[in-house]
Amino acid sequence: MAPRPAPTRRRAVITEPGWFRVAMVLLVIAILGLLLFAPLFEVFKQALAEGLGAALASFQNPDALHAIRLTLITAVIAVPLNAIFGIAAAWAIAKFDFPGKAFLITLIDLPFSVSPVVAGLCLVLLFGANGAVGAWMIAHGMQVVFAVPGIVLATMFVTFPFVARELIPVMQEQGRAEEEAALTLGASGWRTFRTVTLPNIRWALLYGVLLCNARAMGEFGAVAVVSGKIRGQTITMPLMIEMSYNEYLSVAAFTMAALLATLGLVTLVLKSLLEWRYADQLAAAHRH
Repeated sequence: MAPRPAPTRRRAVITEPGWFRVAMVLLVIAILGLLLFAPLFEVFKQALAEGLGAALASFQNPDALHAIRLTLITAVIAVPLNAIFGIAAAWAIAKFDFPGKAFLITLIDLPFSVSPVVAGLCLVLLFGANGAVGAWMIAHGMQVVFAVPGIVLATMFVTFPFVARELIPVMQEQGRAEEEAALTLGASGWRTFRTVTLPNIRWALLYGVLLCNARAMGEFGAVAVVSGKIRGQTITMPLMIEMSYNEYLSVAAFTMAALLATLGLVTLVLKSLLEWRYADQLAAAHRH
């Protein structure tokens, strides 16, 4: 009987010593505490520095209420439009082959690489009183810059990649087989989308909408350029925070910042719940 070969010793997957892993974890926690949790704690601390009553009283300012209302209105308009654009762009890119597809993907990613301030300036040059398009629109009673339409356009520009970039890899992963089968069985294009495509992308779509909404409510740079910062007319929550702080209204500024941070935290919680509950369906969205 042949002797058994000596068992080979398996190498450990993790070769770092225990103290090194603990040190790395503590370092990450320290960095997060310094850059994230400490500023967030300071915002809520300063908002409540004079008590809850003073913080709530700051919302009685008509300008503050208008800023909150304008921020929500902008998000309500921009996010659904970007969702429609994202679905259409993802459908075209993932389901069809056509010349210029790579260039279209590059254009979708453009707001990620262009400064929001530059984007706002471009809108001012295009739709302002000195621009050809803007002069014609103003002459016909349609003002874009220094008005709500300009704020919506600026917000849409900086947020439109979020939904598309979440849906494109998901649709590419799913392929065309199910849609082609539905069309072969006689389903119309709209019915195929409603009964086949949309159920397959619904969680990735919601994930992208949440990210788009969070960015839309917190956008500052592009909106600051196109809004003109007209108090009570074109001031959003981020702009109101800056103006209140510059006027030494610390409680009002930090209270508005706390409200905006709370809205962001709610979005983060919803995003985390989606990642935990539908991890398999969302995994394809992070492979790019």
